[in-house]
Amino acid sequence: MSFHKKDDGAADPNAVNPDGTPVIRVRLPKKWNREQFALAGTMLGANHIRVQCIDGVTRMGRIKGKMKKRTWIREGDTLIITPWSFQDEKCDIIYRYLRPQTDWLRKNNYI
Repeated sequence: MSFHKKDDGAADPNAVNPDGTPVIRVRLPKKWNREQFALAGTMLGANHIRVQCIDGVTRMGRIKGKMKKRTWIREGDTLIITPWSFQDEKCDIIYRYLRPQTDWLRKNNYI
């Protein structure tokens, strides 16, 4: 009877590229789901933030319940938002990028 280590497809958190830089995994917006990049602006309170979207529209963003207590968003953070289908001036904030992820996005011309 032999036991083989099961490869569950999880990324190694200590993985490095051949040049010695750490491997950075970045979630990109899903265009089919109307997601897009945005920059956090003014904090309005009650889980609302004024965001400047990549399409040039300034929207009022609402932090989704899944992120509310787990992720702290500050002014200047890069976000992924989904505009509301029935009120285009409002959106849901669904993801916040960390600093290395934002640097990677800029380096690879996503933002």
